Amino acid sequence: MTTVLVHKLDHAGRRVISYTAEVLQRDECAVTLRAVWNRPPLDLGFVLFEPNDRFTEHFYADRWYNVFEIHAADGRLKGWYCNVTRPARFSDGEIAAEDLALDLWVSPDGAMRVLDEDEFAALPLPPAEREAAYGALAELQTLASRQAPPFGGRDEGG
Repeated sequence: MTTVLVHKLDHAGRRVISYTAEVLQRDECAVTLRAVWNRPPLDLGFVLFEPNDRFTEHFYADRWYNVFEIHAADGRLKGWYCNVTRPARFSDGEIAAEDLALDLWVSPDGAMRVLDEDEFAALPLPPAEREAAYGALAELQTLASRQAPPFGGRDEGG
């Protein structure tokens, strides 16, 4: 089992959180990881992250987002949390992604909710990055509506 250290950074490149994850698949442009929620419960109002929830995380070096498919400990699909980010940076044993605040939640039934638009609007981003971020959000919405990878996962069972 190969593990990596994942760094979630803010828009200015400052570390927000770091955690370890298991590498499931990797190529030059994408890494798929498995991580377990080992923090206290976090209620976002539309989903509850709980200890032992399993996250299958998709990071891309050539896309302005990452996607986390979240399953409860019993295998029940909770949904997909999508972060609009600058393209991820991969190095030996580490992955870093600079979060741009704009997020998308996709429920198992396909319902979508755009999150943190006010926070994104307040970021001091160059126009080209703002445009890339909105393009990433539109791409995520299209992929989710078509149930195209990485969307469309099934319950994992107990």
